[in-house]
Parts: sequence; structure tokens; C-alpha cells
Amino acid sequence: MPAGLFLTFEGLDGSGKSTQCRLLRDRLAARGYPVTATRQPGGTRMGDSIRGLLLDSRKESPSPHTELALMFADRAQAVSEVIRPALEEGHIVLCDRFTDSTEAYQGGGRRLGSRIVLELHGLLCGGLQPDLTLLLLPDFDRCLARARQRNARAAGATGQDENRFEAEDSAFFRRVFEAYREIARREPGRVVEFGEGSIEEIHRRIAETVEPRLAAVRG
Repeated sequence: MPAGLFLTFEGLDGSGKSTQCRLLRDRLAARGYPVTATRQPGGTRMGDSIRGLLLDSRKESPSPHTELALMFADRAQAVSEVIRPALEEGHIVLCDRFTDSTEAYQGGGRRLGSRIVLELHGLLCGGLQPDLTLLLLPDFDRCLARARQRNARAAGATGQDENRFEAEDSAFFRRVFEAYREIARREPGRVVEFGEGSIEEIHRRIAETVEPRLAAVRG
């Protein structure tokens, strides 16, 4: 059985990461690769319930440590139920957010630091690491504006409110942004950063980045 490949997409909301995850999923599926796409928080029945607790701005806000614990409860379930089984079956797993998000948002944004995040990851996720992380960091101000506009439209159209993080001030998101850049500097072999560009251009660059990894695992 061929080895699986674990790819994650990271970045601020509004960076285009979910769009690029979908485009890569479609590209790989069209070429006949077995693909499992998921997201965090969410991606399992339990995770979707946790997602509502974490993102709905109408619900009571958890403390930073409670927020961190909920993120890892969601992730541990996803690793056990979705990610590891798919990798063991030789799938390419695409995950919209993983532990880098927690290090950026809770470690950086909430000022909990990286150490507690990485320790919990090792304990609760068995240290599972992506083979490749695609980090989208376009212009900070445009990215944040797009996220707020998108979530406001989604709330109006579907009644679902996922705006709790977008209600944070710019200083919070600047800390998140800088935490992502620090992760990229720390792990250049795993994390590839993408800046400005059209949807098509970023997709092309992502495909060019992923292709050697596919060749390596598929022989």
C-alpha cells in the first residue's frame, strides 16, 4: 500500500487558504489520487459541535486556556477518526488548519506561548506532523477585511455565526500574523509561505510545490 501524505493549509481567515485547499483537492482527485479533505475545528460530528462553541460570537467566550483545550479536543478526535485512518489507507490528506493555527492564534494571539501548544500536541496528537504546510500570508489589512466581510455575508445568508475571532482587534491578528511567520522561520523544510497573487497564480505555485512531494511518496 502506498504511503499517505499529510498536507495542511494555514493562514489568517481571509487569506484564501480554504479556496486553495478546495482547488488542490479537485486537482488531485481529477488525477486519480485518493484524497481526504477535512478542516479544523470540525471535520467530525464531535468536532462540528466544538466548532460552534469556539467560533459563534453569540455564545459565551471561553477563557484562553479553555479555548486551547477545546481546540485540542477537536484535533485529537480528528486525528483518531479521520486523519490517521486516511493516511494508513494511503490517502493524501488535506487539512484546512492544524496545530500551527493553534500556535498562532492561542499561542500568539492569546499570548499563551508556543511551549504549551507544542506539549499538548505531542501528548494528544502523538506528535503527528504534516509532511508539508502551505502558509498563505497575503497583505495583512486586505486579508482581515475580507474575512470580516465574508463572515458577515455568511451569517446573513445561513444564519450561522462564526465571527468570534473576527471581532478581535487588529493587534490580536498582528500577533497571529507574526506567530505564523516565526513558525515558517523555525521550520523552513516543512512550511512554505505564499504572499500576494491571484487565486490562479497561488494555485499554480502550490501545485508546483506539492508535485515533488507526490512524486516522492508515489515513487
